[in-house]
Amino acid sequence: MPRRTATMLASTLVLIALVCAGLLIRVPYSEMSPGPTVNTLGKVDGEPVLQVTGHRTYKTSGHLNMTTVRVTGADYNMNLVEALYGWLGHDSLVVPHDTLYPDGKTEQQSTQENAEEFSQSQESAKVAALTELGIPVSSRVVVSTVIKDSPAQGKLHAGDVIKSVDGTAVERPEDVAKLVTRHKPGQDVTFTVIPAKTAAAAEKAGKEPEGTEKITLTTRKAPKENRAIVGIQAGTDHTFPFEIDIKLADVGGPSAGLMFSLGIIDKLTPGQLTGGKFVAGTGTIDDKGKVGPIGGISMKLVGARNAGARYFLTPDDNCKSAASDTPDGLTLIRVKTIDDAKKSLEKISSGNTAGLPSCSTG
Repeated sequence: MPRRTATMLASTLVLIALVCAGLLIRVPYSEMSPGPTVNTLGKVDGEPVLQVTGHRTYKTSGHLNMTTVRVTGADYNMNLVEALYGWLGHDSLVVPHDTLYPDGKTEQQSTQENAEEFSQSQESAKVAALTELGIPVSSRVVVSTVIKDSPAQGKLHAGDVIKSVDGTAVERPEDVAKLVTRHKPGQDVTFTVIPAKTAAAAEKAGKEPEGTEKITLTTRKAPKENRAIVGIQAGTDHTFPFEIDIKLADVGGPSAGLMFSLGIIDKLTPGQLTGGKFVAGTGTIDDKGKVGPIGGISMKLVGARNAGARYFLTPDDNCKSAASDTPDGLTLIRVKTIDDAKKSLEKISSGNTAGLPSCSTG
């Protein structure tokens, strides 16, 4: 066999061996890639994403697209070839597995957590939108969860409205823990609550719940900490003056909050917030309208541009990263609050985009 042929054959065999090894070697990485985008002003499977009942709505146009990211599952074992391909590619991102699934979190646990965050983001989006429009929303502190085998089990229930602890009025969820931890483990603490069933009936009737009960619990020492607990997590529940339904399946996490709130505002106000333009974006939202950062910003930018977006509403804390790798034809707009986003959309609608707040790498 000629030396040249032997060398080529040997090189080919080595290459095949390396590829086979790369396919067999598993690495502790996961992949993120652009997910679908959804127009919050549009429909999915024939159903409007945002449905308002009991209040006048107005015609909308254009796009206010929420963006998503696809990720490999917690049990997926990426091989070396896939990792290298992802690192070299532009439309995907390879990250350490623990970034997506910290502390050994299973895919089921991650899915459940994302579903809870998505539900909470919808509530905050409604509150932020109505507050921005000056429409009153009543809120109250409630029992969010009760821990199994805790002092509260069987005595307090999810949905119970917490009016006071030891006679001190409760205004925020964090007030509950502060009042409980004034006690030493083993001491009694008294909750004044409106039972969940009573509160639910009042909400259905459009009234404020009334009729309190006093529940006394004996505190317990927290695991690994010398502080008193009763075994509940407090949260906030809201009563809206009319019904707002957000219908979107197979989406999780809190990052659609900003776009949901803007979609609600557009539907509840005359005129068209986007002026028919294609705007996408991302960002968490809290009850007061503050926009928070999200993960996977680079993949969301790619997904938005692929869908046809020209403008992208970008959380302030994500701006630097987003500006370092912005797809051609996409204009980033820095937002810190829902009011920032609304004002920027008004400029886009009018065509006066010179003063839009931008993102930079600095």
